[in-house]
Amino acid sequence: MRDFFIGWLEKLIGVFVVLLGIGVVGGAIAASSEAGILGFIGVLFAGAIYVTLMAGFMYVGLGIYHNTKRTADALERQTGVNT
Repeated sequence: MRDFFIGWLEKLIGVFVVLLGIGVVGGAIAASSEAGILGFIGVLFAGAIYVTLMAGFMYVGLGIYHNTKRTADALERQTGVNT
């Protein structure tokens, strides 16, 4: 059951990143009507950095979970403990 939720969390993070990207492009288009091309480029650049950082932190969190699970499994195999 835990793997089911982790799998769905990975898919949900992917959808969230796509929605963030769409929001950044929409915000950049809206900014271009107010501030011209510099506003468009500024919002697009800042938004791209934001999306990259958010996606990176979320995927790092999932990576830590997977690495911890693999380490625990390896230690159980090494010690011969079956729980």
